[in-house]
Amino acid sequence: MTIVIFLGALLGAMALGVPIAFSLLLCGAALMWRLNMFDAQILAQNVIEGANSFPLLAVPFFMLAGEIMNAGGLSRRIVSFAMTLVGHVKGGLGYVGIMAAVIMAALSGSAVADAAALSALLLPMMNRAGYDTARSAGLLASASIIAPIIPPSIGFVIFGVTANVSISKLFMAGIAPGLMLGAALWFTWWVLVRKEKIQPAPRASRAEVLSSMKDATFALVLPVIVVVGLKFGVFTPTEAAVVAAVYALFVSTVVYRELKLSQLYGLFLAAAQTTAVIMLLVAAAMVSAWMITVANLPAELVSLLKPLLDRPMLLMIAMMLITMIVGTAMDMTPTILILTPVFMPIVKAAGIDPVYFGVLFMINNAIGLITPPVGTVLSTVAGVGKVSMDAVTRGVWPFMVAQFATMFLLVAFPALVMVPARWFYG
Repeated sequence: MTIVIFLGALLGAMALGVPIAFSLLLCGAALMWRLNMFDAQILAQNVIEGANSFPLLAVPFFMLAGEIMNAGGLSRRIVSFAMTLVGHVKGGLGYVGIMAAVIMAALSGSAVADAAALSALLLPMMNRAGYDTARSAGLLASASIIAPIIPPSIGFVIFGVTANVSISKLFMAGIAPGLMLGAALWFTWWVLVRKEKIQPAPRASRAEVLSSMKDATFALVLPVIVVVGLKFGVFTPTEAAVVAAVYALFVSTVVYRELKLSQLYGLFLAAAQTTAVIMLLVAAAMVSAWMITVANLPAELVSLLKPLLDRPMLLMIAMMLITMIVGTAMDMTPTILILTPVFMPIVKAAGIDPVYFGVLFMINNAIGLITPPVGTVLSTVAGVGKVSMDAVTRGVWPFMVAQFATMFLLVAFPALVMVPARWFYG
């Protein structure tokens, strides 16, 4: 009955159009009423404690780094560098998009920011070169969701805080799977464009490649600073976010000189607005997470899934399927906040490595960003690239299937995640 009240209150409020943050509060209040312990003061205390977390300071700084990166010319230089490397091969602009997405993922940690930058820079070029618009938009949308997997990742910060899992280990464990997702997109694009009659761009000379690399050096150094700093314990993930924001600001204003001081207010405001949405969700989710624990819902779910506890792979498949279903109707942040406190006791009871689960869970949530009907990245690409939502949705399917296949490959072979992860974080 408790599970029914929990799901009924949450889904009922969402069906009535109540914003997700307030739906989470209503869900927590419904559980309190069920347990005869309703107290507005407890609600308020949990909301405050939900946002009172030092690691969550990484969120606004990573958001700010992404905003500065796009406005300060870092994204454009990364795309130009990738263009000189692979722009001359058949379907080269698609490979440029994948390469640029992987590099930019290590700068911002935001799929929406990367989707906006790639759509603005590459989609017009792909249209002029004769690429299929729907397929091009679908590729760029799929490539953008690598951002929450490769560090730094805002999603890993939220999951790590909610699940009490090391954010540094999550960051390091996300590197190899993120590159695998990029490889899956690369192969899928190669298969799709083999028979296309697209005129590739001229091959760049060695001098042009070196000049482009030199121009992009300061942008390419940032991922190295973040990963090396985290691996050797120079700074924490929260401090890494500050380093990323300050470095991006310095490069944009002093080195590249494309960012004017008059633009800073708008960038800070945009980052603050996005952060406010995320933090309200996190604060509201703390109420329902606390009530889930008090109501002993995890124990009830563990008993329901008891036959699968001795079969971790089947259990992982079941949890991934549930996340896929939820991801079609909900954005990444609320999905993490709602499912994490439910899944983690099951993960621990089954003896599954929390870092491994976190990486697979995050990949699933990231793919949810391009899953219709509620695909935030799809909407971003459609809006920025001036393409219909139907076209983007149609074009994204082959790439989404490739990424889901990669995810289930990682479910079947956990060593593909954990062996590189243990090497990265020692």
